[in-house]
Amino acid sequence: MTTSLSSVKNLRPALALLGLGVGLAGCQVNIAEPTTAVAGNANLTTYIAVGNSLTAGYQSGGLSRAGQLQSYPAILARQFAQAGGGAFNQPLFDPAYASGSGYLRLAAITNGVPVTAPVTDSLAVISGSLRTGTNLLRKYTGTDNQNLGVPGIRVADVTTAGYGLNNPVGYNPFFERLLAGSSPATYLQYVQERVATLKPTFFTNWLGNNDVLLYAAAGGASTASAPVALTSVSDFTTKYRQVLDALTTTTGGAPGGAKGVLATIPNVTNVPLFTTVKASAIKALIRSNPALPNASSASLYIYTGAGTIREATDNDYILLTAQAVIGTGASAAQPFPIGVGYGPTLAQSNPLPSQYVLDADEATAVLTRTNDLNNVIRNEATSRGLALFDANVYFQGVAANGVATNAVNNTTSFITGNLFSLDGVHPTARGYALIANEFIRAINTRYGATIRTVDANRYRPVLLPN
Repeated sequence: MTTSLSSVKNLRPALALLGLGVGLAGCQVNIAEPTTAVAGNANLTTYIAVGNSLTAGYQSGGLSRAGQLQSYPAILARQFAQAGGGAFNQPLFDPAYASGSGYLRLAAITNGVPVTAPVTDSLAVISGSLRTGTNLLRKYTGTDNQNLGVPGIRVADVTTAGYGLNNPVGYNPFFERLLAGSSPATYLQYVQERVATLKPTFFTNWLGNNDVLLYAAAGGASTASAPVALTSVSDFTTKYRQVLDALTTTTGGAPGGAKGVLATIPNVTNVPLFTTVKASAIKALIRSNPALPNASSASLYIYTGAGTIREATDNDYILLTAQAVIGTGASAAQPFPIGVGYGPTLAQSNPLPSQYVLDADEATAVLTRTNDLNNVIRNEATSRGLALFDANVYFQGVAANGVATNAVNNTTSFITGNLFSLDGVHPTARGYALIANEFIRAINTRYGATIRTVDANRYRPVLLPN
């Protein structure tokens, strides 16, 4: 029994975001802002931000100058300025290279399917890197950087020697561009150097997301060239404390005694990368497609992380990236040309590869490890007397109910929800504004401050094509 490739490709519109439209209006009573902004028990004079891509301002698969200017630390710094905060310098891409590493834009919506395209002009990319398949980014030559966000970094990486150019497990160009000297340093050493130079009085620390996200976003699929694993609790605890020691410990009058805010790790399976494509929806479209053989009893099959083949369920998370492969190409190993993911029966299936699905067992492992690492973060906040933004609790609420800002409802839905950019993981500018507001609320609560929040509606969601 055979099926044509053209028939299988008819499955791909099944992955469309059916019903793309504007967000529904919501209702929220806005809390009155304080008339006077004061820092309370915090000293906001010199602020530094420690973290990963979320701290850097990464959006839609890349880091650009616009994203940096809309990062939550940049938003915070503007609000801190009203309460005694000083200048906040970021490692901005030069205006001539404003597209930075490059990113995605929404080019069109065709038959309900979003079509993205890479932005390729004004890049800060230098081709011909020392490593195959990687590119250098133009160096930031300033010595005043206060946004220490490095896309891709895990807590597990903070003591890795040569994490930039000489990183043995995947070159990180975002860290390399921050290093003014020719000798690579560890991220922890970079934080220590920045603390010694800037003598910060306040900090935010949102490290930890990648210690679970990189595993989840790879569908738990690890290879020799791209190993991924959940960071162990012991390794995370040791290195997270080392970063905090650099920020908060004062010895013999040396700098490092800053107050600040820690943020927990959100449950990554609540973001559009994992929630947009549902197994049940794909199976329903397979079974309603008369062009497919035995369609009424056919299904979507996956390779699990354990290497077994089984039918997908809604307890599995089909990644957004699977849209590009489900229903395409035939495997040469199959006795008949069936598209990826499809199978009249398990024995005659062409399973979706593991890297495109976070199966139920892997998802449980991710959630368990997220909770374990968050317990470390919460304990550190309590023992050190620091403020805490519980991002996990916040985004669980947003995933369940959305969040309204001045009668505009925002949700975690891909594109239409306003909060997440085109990579399905990183926030839009509006999402970052809401995150900044939650940091502010945590600061106000812990330090008796009255820092004003921002109107998130003034920050853009995904830009729709003309």
